[in-house]
Amino acid sequence: MMMSIAVRISHATRRLAGDAVDSWCVARFPWDRLPFGYSRAQSKEPERCAKAESLHRTDRKVETARQLVGMESFIVLLFLFLARAEPASYGIGDGGREGKSGGAVLLPLRVQEVAPLPRAPANRLRFRHNVSLTVPVAVGTPPQNVTMVLDTGSELSWLLCNGSILSPPPVPFNASASLTYGAVPCSSPACMWQGRDLPVRPFCDTPPSNACRVSISYADASSADGLLAADTFLLGGAGAPPVPALFGCITSYSSSTGASNNASDPSEAATGLLGMNRGSLSFVTQTSTRRFAYCIAAGEGPGILILGGDGGGAAPALNYTPLIEISQPLPYFDRVAYTVQLEGIRVGRALLPIPKSVLTPDHTGAGQTMVDSGTQFTFLLGDAYAALKGEFLNQTRPLLAPLGEPEFVFQGAFDTCFRGMEARVAAASRLLPEVALVLRGAEVAVTGEKLLYRVPGERRGNETVWCLTFGSSDMAGMSAYVIGHHHQQDVWVEYDLENGRVGFAPVRCDLATQRLGVRL
Repeated sequence: MMMSIAVRISHATRRLAGDAVDSWCVARFPWDRLPFGYSRAQSKEPERCAKAESLHRTDRKVETARQLVGMESFIVLLFLFLARAEPASYGIGDGGREGKSGGAVLLPLRVQEVAPLPRAPANRLRFRHNVSLTVPVAVGTPPQNVTMVLDTGSELSWLLCNGSILSPPPVPFNASASLTYGAVPCSSPACMWQGRDLPVRPFCDTPPSNACRVSISYADASSADGLLAADTFLLGGAGAPPVPALFGCITSYSSSTGASNNASDPSEAATGLLGMNRGSLSFVTQTSTRRFAYCIAAGEGPGILILGGDGGGAAPALNYTPLIEISQPLPYFDRVAYTVQLEGIRVGRALLPIPKSVLTPDHTGAGQTMVDSGTQFTFLLGDAYAALKGEFLNQTRPLLAPLGEPEFVFQGAFDTCFRGMEARVAAASRLLPEVALVLRGAEVAVTGEKLLYRVPGERRGNETVWCLTFGSSDMAGMSAYVIGHHHQQDVWVEYDLENGRVGFAPVRCDLATQRLGVRL
């Protein structure tokens, strides 16, 4: 989640894709200003207007339904129309980058208001990970290939748009080149009132613009600012139908740690973030996805993201833990996060003597446990972290040499650190005690080299510096437990929103990726 304190704007505006095109051709949609200075006169190319006319016909067909079932159902009907508009088999093998199963993969739209509909097969995407998990997505018309960070702890998806400044730059999304792009107007429900409960509400741009602006900030002091916009997202190959969605078109981005893109090819650098939590504006909610899963391969190997479906036959038997719900708003409880109940921590065979009250949210909401693909490591609150640190140091004394520098704290939150030659630490890592996060009905076990992280650039003579990959939430300024993606490597993780639960199972993710036919 990158520890998101960010904007949460509610449901999509009317005619996400239709009026985005329509705004260039017909002056009936009440947007005073087109994106990036376009005027309607400049934008009346025949092909755009032909597409707009087609969408006009579609709009007339569903107008009665929209009046009867309201805004949310209208959006669902629009999704359904787009899904049916391009029937065929949707392979995920274009260019040899992504796999396919059974020759057809459908975009996983689950339309609750229209029943019965068959469950759509899963949509499979490969992803890479270093500090962040990333997935390839195509956005706009014609589609532009972008790379987005997969973040189950954030709501609003966003893209760096043309005009944004970041060094070294990824290739930004060129909003002005997309026929289906449109900035959301300030007068829309999404801008005016559907985001009224957010820490940072959307707000109107300065006149003469009528655009809705968004501002997103994170606990690491990074921030992003731009426009609330709509466009189509393509997942699963060129034959898949487009999915209309709202996102932040970011024109200003700053980070306290500087640019974090390490890709040698700018086209592989992350262009934005795919918000996957349970908020009303998340990609999951907007596309009515009721189940998704991922499997992160160890090291630099590829993993896989599956949207919808049942895992394509590659999913192992899962142990599920229920999602925790709190009905009343609490100041430190994120109600749209994937919150589970942490019941204990085990080091080897020793269950740490941590009181249950320490692992349960208090009256302010502080102390929830979140499963988060957007955070790299795992964070524990004070008493739990102190207990883990003490027991781990005790059990690893014959194997690892403590750093012996009390003032050394990696990334401001990791102070259980060691020193040693790489070969010796690698050998010792195979003997380290397992650290298990015991959940209600499931557990996440961390073993071997996943327990230690080599601190870049830190050496003591011929020795390198290593730190335990569990950090202190208190040192990081957080009020929650967070299970990061580093500890989800070689674990099949399923988010089952239909049944309100998250499933875990250890698995060789590289082999699971191969079984699903993903090719690089």
